[in-house]
Amino acid sequence: MSLAVAIQMDPLESININTDSTFMLALEAQARGYTLYHYLPTELAFRDGCIYARARPFKVFRERNKFFTVGTEELLKISSFDIILMRQDPPFDLSYITTTHLLEHVHPKTLVVNDPINVRNSPEKLFVTQFDGLLPPTLITSDQREITAFREKYKDLIIKPIFGNGGVDVFHIGPEDENLNALLAMFADKYKEPFILQQYIPEVRMGDKRIILVDGNPVGAVLRIPPLGDARANFHAGGTAKKTKLTPREFEICEIIGPTLSERGLIFVGIDVIGNYLTEINVTSPTGIQEINALEGSNLEKTIWDAIEMRYNQ
Repeated sequence: MSLAVAIQMDPLESININTDSTFMLALEAQARGYTLYHYLPTELAFRDGCIYARARPFKVFRERNKFFTVGTEELLKISSFDIILMRQDPPFDLSYITTTHLLEHVHPKTLVVNDPINVRNSPEKLFVTQFDGLLPPTLITSDQREITAFREKYKDLIIKPIFGNGGVDVFHIGPEDENLNALLAMFADKYKEPFILQQYIPEVRMGDKRIILVDGNPVGAVLRIPPLGDARANFHAGGTAKKTKLTPREFEICEIIGPTLSERGLIFVGIDVIGNYLTEINVTSPTGIQEINALEGSNLEKTIWDAIEMRYNQ
């Protein structure tokens, strides 16, 4: 199969070839004989009823000093591509949301992965609230009275922004911690949205599990261990990878959410599980492929592309 694949992502220069999941997807697409194009989200344009991108053909290599080459930039209708991977990093802000509206013009005739409509409708920390019984005790608000009552009940809390990513502005507030009001003031100044408070899950010290689901089915997992003195296990925040297996509870979580992910065209998803609780469903630009491959000897990029091809041929 010969396909034209465009990857909407951050600059190619920003790739870390040892950890980047998009790099692995590009390598596998290239191995399958697909023609690859790259463009930045800022290079999309709507004109005369069509969506264009200033795209460049490119190739990737697992070589530290020369891991990509690019060709001449062209102004192309994005409808000319067979598949578009939406892989720019969050934050999930209005700029990100705008790209989903633009890509909606061509999907599904041009297959966009993940489905831009459902990426827009499935914010990672809000989407999980649609599934009963999976979240730890959670409050989403900016109302001081609600926050006070929640803290009195649960004592030990995590506070985080509703559209944050990579562990940025995630804080652990213990029962005797006097910084909550200062953090609430900081959040109110920095964010217009409500924020999330959750009961602290002590099992995070043993790891935050990232599980990869492909078309709704779990295909691999990695345990992310937080650094000493930090409640955040994200790799961006210094978490380390450890081999793991899924527990019966984690299989149950996947069985509950999997059909919805598949129905919504969310082909490549990463979920975060701490203890017995699901905390996030990552649909924007999930990561973890390389860490899981290294620990398990797997090739998750092949599984993902098999699922994309199956969806493309439907």
